[in-house]
Amino acid sequence: MGAVALVLAGLYGAGPALAADVSAPAPKVVKAPEAPVIEPSPWQIRVRVLGVLPEDKGSVNGVPGSDLKYSDSIVPELDITYYFTQNWAAELILGVTKHDIDGSGSIAGLGTIGSTWLLPPTLTLQYHFTDFGAFKPYVGAGVNYTVFFDTKADSADSLDVKDAWGFALQAGFDYMFDAHWGLNVDVKKLFLQPSFDVTVAGSPLTGTADLNPWIVGLGITYRF
Repeated sequence: MGAVALVLAGLYGAGPALAADVSAPAPKVVKAPEAPVIEPSPWQIRVRVLGVLPEDKGSVNGVPGSDLKYSDSIVPELDITYYFTQNWAAELILGVTKHDIDGSGSIAGLGTIGSTWLLPPTLTLQYHFTDFGAFKPYVGAGVNYTVFFDTKADSADSLDVKDAWGFALQAGFDYMFDAHWGLNVDVKKLFLQPSFDVTVAGSPLTGTADLNPWIVGLGITYRF
């Protein structure tokens, strides 16, 4: 009887402690801090190799049947892109290219009339599609201002091609290998028709060179 009383007394004394243990709040679970979301830099550059392919059109004023042809060119090019949002960006295209100007049609006998260098900085506003994973296509439109320099006459006595404004349309894509590096394919159409002054056999003449080149590029993209 005494042993039973001691056991009961012990259980009775431990009761509040057991109740306290049961009613004690569960320990809080501490979550690991989430990794910060790193936004990509808004700046991007590309280095491309371009094929510059002008149309063979143009004329000399007052010379019926006159036409012009231009040589193609392969040149390096740098462009700089700034992203306002993940979809909208502006791109500035920089490069220089040289072309020969040849007589065609009724003035084909002139051969190479002359040559000129072009500096055609082009600014486009682009929309980038973001729903295709590593494949990132885009389209764009913008303006171009072409500066003609180091112009030289050949069969002509003198040649002066005037600087001109133009419009540009663009389509292309980047295929990104990782967050920074990618492959770029780009096609542009420039609507460019500068006027020119030319002197042939002592006769001053004017005309229009309908260049309107296609510009096809392949290069490397780097997103900062």
